[in-house]
Amino acid sequence: MNRLLLALASLLAAPAMAAIAPGADRHEGDGPYTQLILRGVNVINGTGSPAFGPADIVIEGNHIREIRMVGADIQSIKPEDRPKLKPGGREMDLAGHYVMPGIIDMHGHIGGDEQAVSADYVYKLWMAHGITTVRDPACGNGIDWCVKETRRSEANAITAPRIFPYAYFGMGRDQPMTTPEQAREWVREMKKKGAVGMKCFGYRPEVLQAAFEELAKQGMRSACHHAQLDVSRVNVLTTARWGLTSMEHWYGLPEALFDGQTVQDYPADYNYSNEAHRFGQAGRLWAQAAEKGSEKYEAVIKELLQLDFTIDPTFTIYQASRDLMRARTAEWHNRYTWPALWDFFSPNRDHHGSFFFDWGTEDEVAWRDNYRRWMAFVNDYKNRGGRVTVGSDSGYIYKIYGFGTIEELELLREAGFHPLEVIRAATLNGAQALGAADRLGSLEPGKLADIAVLKENPLANLKVLYGTGHIRLGSDGKPGRVGGVEYTIKDGIVFDAKKLLAEVGEMVATEKKKRGIEQYKQPGE
Repeated sequence: MNRLLLALASLLAAPAMAAIAPGADRHEGDGPYTQLILRGVNVINGTGSPAFGPADIVIEGNHIREIRMVGADIQSIKPEDRPKLKPGGREMDLAGHYVMPGIIDMHGHIGGDEQAVSADYVYKLWMAHGITTVRDPACGNGIDWCVKETRRSEANAITAPRIFPYAYFGMGRDQPMTTPEQAREWVREMKKKGAVGMKCFGYRPEVLQAAFEELAKQGMRSACHHAQLDVSRVNVLTTARWGLTSMEHWYGLPEALFDGQTVQDYPADYNYSNEAHRFGQAGRLWAQAAEKGSEKYEAVIKELLQLDFTIDPTFTIYQASRDLMRARTAEWHNRYTWPALWDFFSPNRDHHGSFFFDWGTEDEVAWRDNYRRWMAFVNDYKNRGGRVTVGSDSGYIYKIYGFGTIEELELLREAGFHPLEVIRAATLNGAQALGAADRLGSLEPGKLADIAVLKENPLANLKVLYGTGHIRLGSDGKPGRVGGVEYTIKDGIVFDAKKLLAEVGEMVATEKKKRGIEQYKQPGE
């Protein structure tokens, strides 16, 4: 989604954008099987329950049939107590491995002509990191493209996560919507096209309210990034009351917490279209919100809880704002970041999110304080029973697909979540927010077989989920790499996650060779 679209989202209908080529026909993965048994695993089921094992997981077709505890440890397993393998079935000896539900990324843009990445590049990075479901909030390649890819993924015709397509409010229209009835008609039209939800940035209140009312009538869900151009009229409390089911990032929440002011304290020379201004001042917004324990704070958090509202914070996408050097020198960039994407990330006034024109200490310090306050609210919301999910918004601000999602898990941990709460946010909570908890989000009999398999314990160290793994000193005294997802199972189909990641590495290496790039240069070099 280009910068102009983001800036004018609440004023204009979405312009047409060039779509990337759809994903290639699937040639990876084995299965599904009439029966597949994962032997001897330690189970993190995604509900918040502690891990248990060894256990055998029986999968029939694309569903989990049984999860059976088979001993107190590997040595105590009795063969006669284990599920029997049926003729034609497959068993995988995974003794000591850890399994968890496939990760659900609630803010997963598939990419577009702006970033110049391919769908396969995005899909394989997601699948290599155990991500089996994504919500595409805005369908930047067009609603028809997005729905077709959704159907192809459902049929496992492509190597890709499940896709939940959310149409951007107003997409497909030549003119802005000016009446409530136009908004209702648009929602009905998007449902006919296959959208299951809507993404918005704000809009004229009476028009946007009608859209939310129609979404509820049609059984559809919604997400909103409350952009500054409309947040003074429509903040998180406004939209939540109208029926918004999840908020993206944090815009609109501090504004709902204002006490003693009604608008953000913008400098006189502030220009929203200048992203250095926009993000520089965004990092100073939480300091203007009501403090924890205040009457205003308690009233807002209580109402959001009563509305069963979902917060999808996407902490990861703003990491560069508080530590630019760390974000742009992440170890995975040189091997896995697409060359055109690297160019897109570099400071540029025409690229959304590439706002580091003169980003210094004062900006980073302000953003660190912003994170402290923001994380405290999200953790408090979780502790009081609120639903928090995992979203990455990768493809912007030095974040690439898959890696950004795992970083979001680490940031939830930093915010105060227990590792089991982190995993639940990344799995069952996402399924609940999508209205799909009957079939996704936890490892339980009857649910779809979407599973990430690891040799290492992610509860002990979330870094082992990164495709690049974790550095550990070996018994020989030399540092080595451990971790990375071993297998991603989606719909009972077993994918070699490390092979998928290697394919991405080869794609990037080939493209870099074409362009004569040996190693990416940092801006200004």
